[in-house]
Amino acid sequence: MSKLVIRELHKAFSKNQVLKGIDLDFSSNGIWTILGPNASGKTTLIKAILGMVIPDSGNISINGETITNNWKYKDKISYLPQIAHFPDNLTVNELLKMIQELRNRTGSLESLIKEFDLKPFLNTKIDTLSGGTKQKLNLSIALMYKNPIYLLDEPTVGLDPIAVINLKKILRKLKREGKLIIITTHIIPLVEELTDKIIFLLEGKIKFCGLKAQLQQNYSSKSLEESIAALLQD
Repeated sequence: MSKLVIRELHKAFSKNQVLKGIDLDFSSNGIWTILGPNASGKTTLIKAILGMVIPDSGNISINGETITNNWKYKDKISYLPQIAHFPDNLTVNELLKMIQELRNRTGSLESLIKEFDLKPFLNTKIDTLSGGTKQKLNLSIALMYKNPIYLLDEPTVGLDPIAVINLKKILRKLKREGKLIIITTHIIPLVEELTDKIIFLLEGKIKFCGLKAQLQQNYSSKSLEESIAALLQD
């Protein structure tokens, strides 16, 4: 089991304070979802965990070891960026092979190519792919290695219904395997169906952290969507 702990995390870009004392303890595996309106700090928090954004203060540790000046921990994290930038002149197959050579690890690709229907596009140049197919490629790269931690930023963007169903199947399997999966999304039905715990960010602060049922109970709401609306008005 992987334990990810965040303590008193602050981050500002110029005068814009994006994260304001974030305290989180991902002490249980399963699927955690970070919710919040645009500019609430979701992506900045994910990038801070990855070391792509350096906090102004605070600490992030994985299994008791701080991530500061410790780049090796990144090899144990699978990351899906919200927007992926791939070399346009490569084919899908060339990119997948390049990723494996760079990481010096053989990824499990065969099932992902099947689940996301990428086989017809393996010899297609990336700049000619549709947005949805690029997202399937993005997901395949993020999920091709078995790691303890998965950070997925808006994983369903641009996906067709069949791809969404297959993605949910993959996430459930990873959950059964004891992985820690952290998702950011605006898709409430996805949260209702998959999520174990919810983190709600608002203006860089944690407004709620807990079980879905607890959030609905707090606001006596029949649905998660109603609970979130009440939370925003509170």
